[in-house]
Amino acid sequence: MNYNFITIEGNIGAGKTTLSNLLSKHYNARLILEEFADNPFLPKFYANPQQFAFPLELFFMAERFKQLKELLQQQDMFQQLTISDYLFTKCLLFAKVTLPDDEFRLYQRLFDIIHQQLVEPDLLIYLHAPVSRLQANIKKRNRSYEQSIPDDYLFNIQETYTHYIKQHNIKTLFVDASNADFLGNEKHLQTIIDALDKDYGEGQHYLSLP
Repeated sequence: MNYNFITIEGNIGAGKTTLSNLLSKHYNARLILEEFADNPFLPKFYANPQQFAFPLELFFMAERFKQLKELLQQQDMFQQLTISDYLFTKCLLFAKVTLPDDEFRLYQRLFDIIHQQLVEPDLLIYLHAPVSRLQANIKKRNRSYEQSIPDDYLFNIQETYTHYIKQHNIKTLFVDASNADFLGNEKHLQTIIDALDKDYGEGQHYLSLP
């Protein structure tokens, strides 16, 4: 394993946290999980997106920055690998979908100021699944405020992620997670572990699960 900082990303319901937990246990890695449940604007946003989008995204950005800044500054000689279930740039990508143009421009100015203070991951694992699978996973985990997320919103998030990754030539392991079951199918998890033994150049590298 030649990576010190791995980030796992994907749309809502793609399986980011599940895979992050499993990989952190396998590698005895330090784990950074997004604390989304602490955002008081999240249920309000799903009920009234136009009114609560800006405070929602601002709160997320502040909390993500605080968490990443604190944890990535800590040195732990017994845990040299760090795994996170979110990319800080996620702030900007979601804001691009949820905010009107004038608010997004303001948000981007704030983002640009603080983003440069954080280190980028050595490798991004992006879990890509169709919207129908995302909706099935969302229903299965049964968070009440997520049950009415429209397909269009998930599709727009998906498109924004993939466009950003390709545009910025990020070192990415692009995983087809259409039928992913990291908890129930050991082969799926092992495929990811085997892939992490390889060195990747810049750009996207595609991986299918058995």
